Amino acid sequence: MRIGDLARQAGVDVQTVRYYEREGVLEAPARTAAGYRSYGAHDVERLTFVRHCRSLDMSLADIKRLLALAGDATVACDDVNALIDAHLERIHAKRLALEALEVQLGALRAQCSSGRRIANCGILEELVHAAHGEACACHQSLAASEEQG
Repeated sequence: MRIGDLARQAGVDVQTVRYYEREGVLEAPARTAAGYRSYGAHDVERLTFVRHCRSLDMSLADIKRLLALAGDATVACDDVNALIDAHLERIHAKRLALEALEVQLGALRAQCSSGRRIANCGILEELVHAAHGEACACHQSLAASEEQG
């Protein structure tokens, strides 16, 4: 099959297939006599595997490692478990960062009621203060929540 067929079957863009090839996540395909890329069922499976891993927010480096581990049936699962444990730690840290961001944005949003004109927008005023190195409502609330936690 050609690259467009592979992309359609895996649910990605052609550019994504080319990107994964450049990054070494997908193996270089065989070429036809006319120079077209030629893919098989193995490539669909691999690309679908990569796509699923990406949906779990795994990095390409982690995906490459998983693919390497999957290619060696003699390796213990401990390496896969460690990779997933490290990913879980990153996700936990990201979740905490997003919760802090939510608090900041909530504090910023509280600075402006509806019906104001831009000239009196509390949100923009706070952002300008922060741009000048002054204290702003969104970072004050973060500091207060850190003191409480």
